[in-house]
Amino acid sequence: AVTLRLASTSTANLSYFIVAGYALFGRAHVIHALALSFLFSMLSPAIAPEASLAAVGRYAVVAASALSVLMRSGWLGKTALRVGYPTLATLALGALLVGHSVLVSPIVDVSVLKVISWTVVAATLLAAWGSLDDEARNRSAQDIVAGLVAIMVLSLPLLAIPSIGYLRNGAGFQGIFSQPQAFGPTMALLGAWSGARMLAESRPQWRWVLLTGSCLVLVVLSGARTGGLGMVFGLAGAVLLVPALARRPVRVMLPGIRSRRIYLVAGAAMIGALLSGTLLTDRLGEYFSKRGEEVTSIGGAYQQSRGALITDMMDNIAEHPWTGIGFGIASRPDEMIVDRDPVLGLPTSAAIEKGVFPVALVEEVGLFGAVAVLAWIWMVVRRASRASVTALALVLTTLLLNMGENTFFSTGGLGLLPLILLAWAATAK
Repeated sequence: AVTLRLASTSTANLSYFIVAGYALFGRAHVIHALALSFLFSMLSPAIAPEASLAAVGRYAVVAASALSVLMRSGWLGKTALRVGYPTLATLALGALLVGHSVLVSPIVDVSVLKVISWTVVAATLLAAWGSLDDEARNRSAQDIVAGLVAIMVLSLPLLAIPSIGYLRNGAGFQGIFSQPQAFGPTMALLGAWSGARMLAESRPQWRWVLLTGSCLVLVVLSGARTGGLGMVFGLAGAVLLVPALARRPVRVMLPGIRSRRIYLVAGAAMIGALLSGTLLTDRLGEYFSKRGEEVTSIGGAYQQSRGALITDMMDNIAEHPWTGIGFGIASRPDEMIVDRDPVLGLPTSAAIEKGVFPVALVEEVGLFGAVAVLAWIWMVVRRASRASVTALALVLTTLLLNMGENTFFSTGGLGLLPLILLAWAATAK
């Protein structure tokens, strides 16, 4: 499938349907298939040709994945029905949002399709991860991490080839991905995973230490400010919160925090920062004020890049505080571009840009709907915190990434990878 995705436009379309067929072979295959769908959608045009049927192919992968899980859960057979609590909560939330879309949305079919797409993917992933035994879960998680490391390793040579590695805007490193704002958050999630694993081991392996540092450097090179802040504060938040939320002592949840290796690396990093003089501060200044923006603080950079979007959303919230304007609807609905299937007329793409998830959530589904979504998120946070610092770090990093790039409900692009990892965290034992 990977070879076909890279070969030509016609074979690129076929690759999605091969992955869809692969998903039918088991629950672990479902997780792999959705991860491959994410990869195929994110690849740079300098690496792989455009797939003209990518939208249809992604739906085929989702449909096959859902069918694969249904066949093994008792829904389509005579065995007893087995549905976990997180899956039931997700289906209930989806039903609530569908009802809201029918009553409120100005473009009902767009809102309903977006809700169904997210609900099916989230419920499928939760059911797939939750039904695997410990060995299969660990193996699948290791496969996901290995895939992310492979993306990093394959991207490194492109640092020396700016025409490919910096193709999008010439300033941010995008690796083998189509844009820096996809590559940066992906490396941030990998960095959060490796950093948490480093703290969760009494004698951290050097690979986790080196991987965490490498991810942080690549996030900075990508220029994805949300990615860098998400990784750093996601890890820090997990370290601070996990002992209290899990109700277990620090030495149990974070044995690596007393490791000499971590203090050695931290000391070496501080010495390197001091020896670099103004080089490091200048580079960080460029990172937070990318593309020549004149800012004096992180808050100023945030306001400059997201301020206009927030203003439009706040105006809509003031006008529709309880009901919202409709799930997945742009702040200015009349300017929204909807691509539709030429045969059935169903929407295949309706991209919007909002940037700040909490504000966008209230704008779209109102205060009542936002409470329901936040309750679902709290369920994920609680279950992750009881499992491990790694699970909580991934959840917090994902939420913080959505403070700058609102991809929480996006299953056709960058939002799919975080959803795969959220489902793993929510079903961790």
